[in-house]
Amino acid sequence: MRALVVDPALTAPAGGSRLRRRRRVALTPALPVEVRDIRTPIPQGPGWVLVRPALSGICGTDLALVEGLQSPSVLTAYGRPAAVIPGHEIVGTVERAGQTRWAREGHRVLVEPTLRCAHKGLPDCRRCRAGETHLCENADRAGSLCSGKAIGSSERAGGGWSEGFLVHEDMLVPADGISDQRGVLAEPAASALHAVLRWSGRGERVVVVGSGALSRLIVATLRRLYRGIDITLLAEFGDPANGRRVRDRRRQPLVTPATGNHKSLRVPGADRVWGGTADTLLMRAADHTGARLMRPSGGGMPVMDGGVDAVFDCHGSHTSIDLALRLLRAGGTLVLCGRAGRHEAEWSLLWARELTVRGAASYGRESNGQRTFSIVREWLTDASFPIDTMVTHRFPLEDYNSALETAAAGSAAGAVKVVFEGPVSTLRPPDPSNGAEAAPDDPVLLHATAARVRSAR
Repeated sequence: MRALVVDPALTAPAGGSRLRRRRRVALTPALPVEVRDIRTPIPQGPGWVLVRPALSGICGTDLALVEGLQSPSVLTAYGRPAAVIPGHEIVGTVERAGQTRWAREGHRVLVEPTLRCAHKGLPDCRRCRAGETHLCENADRAGSLCSGKAIGSSERAGGGWSEGFLVHEDMLVPADGISDQRGVLAEPAASALHAVLRWSGRGERVVVVGSGALSRLIVATLRRLYRGIDITLLAEFGDPANGRRVRDRRRQPLVTPATGNHKSLRVPGADRVWGGTADTLLMRAADHTGARLMRPSGGGMPVMDGGVDAVFDCHGSHTSIDLALRLLRAGGTLVLCGRAGRHEAEWSLLWARELTVRGAASYGRESNGQRTFSIVREWLTDASFPIDTMVTHRFPLEDYNSALETAAAGSAAGAVKVVFEGPVSTLRPPDPSNGAEAAPDDPVLLHATAARVRSAR
């Protein structure tokens, strides 16, 4: 079968001919990428299945891997294989199943990609025993069955940028009644829901920073859980010190600075979309909320007195974090969703105003005991959950140059979520004789609804 492989070992010596024969991504001189023919993996143990992707998304973490960008320094301790098949946002079909409880060949499924101790053949760590599998304490260890932190970073399991990968059936959720275009958003939607649930929900006004898929899914999630809340999306912002505009991996601005309001950007669920320098955004937010702007006696950026209740930062830069800390009211919450690394911050804004900073990187079981993917699975069957226009571009694996360039350009190329198309035509049709047993922790049995999530909080 074919797979799109990222492999730094492919780099040829200077003057060598091998590199010229390989089709490399124009934006990624650091890590070669190529489509390879590889052996189709075979499920080795009970519960393991082969899944053929229908669609597999490209996210910011994937782009950072392909572009050769370094993870935040502490995360390099987790390492990664020399060669990896990325792709963890996946909707697909079970192609081969052996000793399984419920997964059968032909079942359409969503994939929760996190690998925990049991998937690796390791004894459960404390986090896994507590049901907090997304915080597994053996994330850096390889076991007898698998390795890596997730599908898409595992040398043995593979990833969604291929014609097939291995996954354990308890990482699957039935995709009945969900289109491929919505199903491929299950993983980022679960990330968005987990991020929103990291906030207490107490308050009236929130700000979401970023213009990508995760930012939009957080907006949609906030609107579903808290219908009366006021939501502002900051799609573009700038550093007043050097006038540099910052936008999440985007190469060009959505609008010119003079417009101030991103009228060209429509985000379902957001009450408004703003852009501008950080100073300008603080002034606009103060006018909107009726807050006071307090300016330091020695000059510099102001701080809002009576600002917003929560900021969800999907950018994770020095500028966005500093802006978030200044936008928050005393006692407010910053939920950090972006790939932030080592940044300086004005920590007096944190301790003097008793702010809360919470990280959000994954999903698993929420504080009410429900599986994040189970809740999201039900939402995806609801046409009123406004995500149908988020998949903007689809590419075959062979056209990975265009796919990765488009994803990296983002809204400058009119892209929100870019996906690879899998080998749908090769899938086996469902076998009616297999039956349709409900998966353990099936969302239909859980009846996970937004109303129950709110009441549990």
